[in-house]
Amino acid sequence: MAVLTVVCFFRSTERAHNLLNSKNRMAKRKASPERKTPVKRRRVTEQAAPSTSADAHEVKGVKRKVQQDAAGTTSPAKKPKFAEPTSGDKEQASSSLDAGKDCSQSTNGCMKDGRRKSAGDSKEPPKRKKGDKTKHSAQNLAADQRREFQARYVEEHHLGGGGCGAVFAGYRITDRCPVAIKHIPKDRIPIKVTGENGKRVSVEVAIMLKLAAEADGPVGASAPVSLLDWFDLGTELILVLERPVPAVDLHDYITANGGCLPEEKAKVILKQLVDAAKHLEDKRIFHRDIKSENILIETGSDVPRVRIIDFGLSCFAKERSVYRLFYGTPIHTPPECYGRKKYRAGPTTVWQMGVVLYEALHVGDFNTMTFLQKELKFSKDLSPHCRNFLDACLTNVPEKRPTLGDLQLHPWLR
Repeated sequence: MAVLTVVCFFRSTERAHNLLNSKNRMAKRKASPERKTPVKRRRVTEQAAPSTSADAHEVKGVKRKVQQDAAGTTSPAKKPKFAEPTSGDKEQASSSLDAGKDCSQSTNGCMKDGRRKSAGDSKEPPKRKKGDKTKHSAQNLAADQRREFQARYVEEHHLGGGGCGAVFAGYRITDRCPVAIKHIPKDRIPIKVTGENGKRVSVEVAIMLKLAAEADGPVGASAPVSLLDWFDLGTELILVLERPVPAVDLHDYITANGGCLPEEKAKVILKQLVDAAKHLEDKRIFHRDIKSENILIETGSDVPRVRIIDFGLSCFAKERSVYRLFYGTPIHTPPECYGRKKYRAGPTTVWQMGVVLYEALHVGDFNTMTFLQKELKFSKDLSPHCRNFLDACLTNVPEKRPTLGDLQLHPWLR
């Protein structure tokens, strides 16, 4: 009997000990950081700009990353004046910043079942809060703008794009005039300015409206392509731009000519480009990203004609404006951005003239860092005047570079 009591005591003690250990292990598992429930990660996607064409296809992707950093911009001496919004079929640049109208979300004039209201329907609609009314109005205005765009233009295949948006070919319905249709998501507009109405607008729109207002001739007469129309769809802007036909960008034009151009043909292009850049400078407009992909060459005649596109990174500039954050193509960054951490409009534009000329006369792309390390060599076949022009544009010290006015008078371009 005594032996049985001792055995039962030990078994009871062992069970209690095991139970205590089990509880301790459970407590440790719950407290262990390795056992925490994982947090679900959000899935982030990016959607391309829409195309209304059933056979839309991509012609060419982004050749180079356009944007580097955010940039400090200088406000214009005088704020740009914006025209009144367009309506109906007026063919002029629209400057409405109000988003358009969405009737799919409006029951105004209709019952929920789709019946028209009659005089006997006396029940008052539910009152909206002020914030809901504002949001509803913005949605309606955005839908109106979309319908107006679709009533005026047909969008076709994808032409290209960059860090700020995508561009599609298209035409105007009334006369089948070729246009380029640029979609810019609102969250990708890099620079905005304030108009006289106090509203913020894309600097690309503001600059192109200024150029249109001050144009000396009809659409197509100036080197910068013209803004024909624009629409604010709430979440994106749509710019309708002149599209010269036939035309290719300078990068493809050089490629089609064997990878580099004869000096005489390069001279014809550079003379027009310098004149166009000087015209922009006189209007206090700093393009900031003049390069072969942003230069169209009209090929419909024996003499190639230069057109400048993509003002998405441009800004209004005063004569002595200084910038500390670089906007543009990183491989074309002027040397002063590396050393002094600042740059100015005139010397930077002259540097870009040199970059464009180098790529026109040599096989391969220009890279500032490679050039500064003296790994890029100039062709020995260049004439002395051409070599001098190129040397002057690509001078490391910005104060020693000629002005655009000086380049216009350079012997190589005379």
